[in-house]
Amino acid sequence: MIEGARVRLNRWQQAAVALGSAVGALLDPRRADLIAALGETTGKPAFERVLERMKKSPEGRAVLLEKPRVISSKVGHAWDLPSNTFGAAYAKFMGSRNFSPDDRPPVRFMETDELAYVAMRAREVHDFWHTLFGLPTNLLGESALKVIEFEQMYLPMCLMSVVGGSARFNEKQRKLFFQHYFPWAIRAGMQSTDLMCVFYERHFHEDLDDVRRKWGIIPAPAAPKET
Repeated sequence: MIEGARVRLNRWQQAAVALGSAVGALLDPRRADLIAALGETTGKPAFERVLERMKKSPEGRAVLLEKPRVISSKVGHAWDLPSNTFGAAYAKFMGSRNFSPDDRPPVRFMETDELAYVAMRAREVHDFWHTLFGLPTNLLGESALKVIEFEQMYLPMCLMSVVGGSARFNEKQRKLFFQHYFPWAIRAGMQSTDLMCVFYERHFHEDLDDVRRKWGIIPAPAAPKET
């Protein structure tokens, strides 16, 4: 899925794909393939920095060496783990939404195998981050997670997603996001460990609260009650 499907683009082609993907994603935010293409065509420098950080981290190097994939055949055992574990929390998150880890679009526009894997890894750990930060998959939750992803990886696509997402908020959502979720996401993204350097699959059996503490993760606060 990583090798074989990639397309090499020159700079003009990259710009054209990025622009077309950005416009298409704004018109239809459900198009995961367009969002993925936008992330790849605008994110090479960011992915290169993530790759270098992973090479300097023992656990990050292990991820690059073993190249784990977040697909059903590799993470299915999470559904059988005790309810207090990180793996079970991930399985509950996926199952309650009828999500499949196999639904992620392939990487198409990265130049090297290493960068292609880093881009795929960033895409595939997205639902781990949803689980760890306790964020829903609605517009508010996805926008808040994009703030954290931007702080962790500095991907332009994440910033563009926040801007695009906030443009679709109604007045109530906008107030809730910028007064409640946005300040938390800024703090949470800065306080967490380098989350791209974590070999999550090796920690499935550990207690969810324990891994949150170990990785400096602040779960999302409950939305304030209306008065």
